[in-house]
Amino acid sequence: MEIRKVTLGSQGLIVPNIGLGCMGMTGFEEGDMYGKADEQEAIATIHRSLESGGNFLDTADLYGPVKNEQLIAKAIAGNRNKYIIATKFGWEIDDNNKVTWAINGKKDYVKKAAERSLKNLNTDYIDLYYLHRLDKTTPIEETVDAMSELVREGKVGYLGLSEVSSDTIKRAHAVHPITAVQSEYSLFERTVEERGVLQTLHELGVGFVAYSPLGRGFLSGQIRSIDDLPENDFRRAIPRFQEAHFYKNLELVKAIETLAEEKTITPSQLALAWIMSKGILPIPGTKRRKYLEQNIAATAIQLSEADLSKLESIVPLGMDTGKPYDDFSMELID
Repeated sequence: MEIRKVTLGSQGLIVPNIGLGCMGMTGFEEGDMYGKADEQEAIATIHRSLESGGNFLDTADLYGPVKNEQLIAKAIAGNRNKYIIATKFGWEIDDNNKVTWAINGKKDYVKKAAERSLKNLNTDYIDLYYLHRLDKTTPIEETVDAMSELVREGKVGYLGLSEVSSDTIKRAHAVHPITAVQSEYSLFERTVEERGVLQTLHELGVGFVAYSPLGRGFLSGQIRSIDDLPENDFRRAIPRFQEAHFYKNLELVKAIETLAEEKTITPSQLALAWIMSKGILPIPGTKRRKYLEQNIAATAIQLSEADLSKLESIVPLGMDTGKPYDDFSMELID
């Protein structure tokens, strides 16, 4: 099955209408994000994605840190021009590849981070380069100006931002055209809609990329109890997965599953098809070919207006399913 190609934003970047989030393919030094990593299977998943037309890979220097970009370098070796690579910077990483947990959007750091990513990805250009989080101590104009120099130098193709407000997007876009904004978005997380961010993107011709489109795995239907998460899985610290919200969310998932069964598809496929029906590009993360193939199959699913309204009545806009991050990380969203 061939994946449909779409234009992301209005600057000319053409991508498949579903991407591959690679974060879970490598562990974090602070503990595993989503269970154990398996490099061989991860690389096989990236190759399988390419065979299906899914050549849009999403990574960041933070993941690992730097190990994720290095894994991608291995996977794409000899085939660089067949892939579209999106990576991110902003979480400050020191010269020993340790995360300082500060956000740095200063001009000299932008250059330093980009050079490090180019080296780790073993490439001379990055297709889409995102600011991972807004540095609230540095004007966005300074950060984007430095990023635009990378475009002029041919080291970066297109610019993106992540988890930013409408105001920040407008200010950034005035310095250099922004191609894409990436934020968490799923049936369980629609803050960007509530805050008018999607409207701003539409007005400016900026594309939207949805990370965690399966509600960090909740919408897959495979998490039935908090004990289904490994002991050091970071989701245990997220309000959405804690007792106050967990069992209420589980009831929502069961209702979504019933609708998916009627259509003989999986709940994950239904959740992804819902996002794509809005013209939004999801980047579900997986490190296994089995789930990759299920996710890609979602691109062929057509939902009727009745399906969409039924889904939205299960999880209406504004419903509280629990914050997507702990307090520290919530503070870093613009």
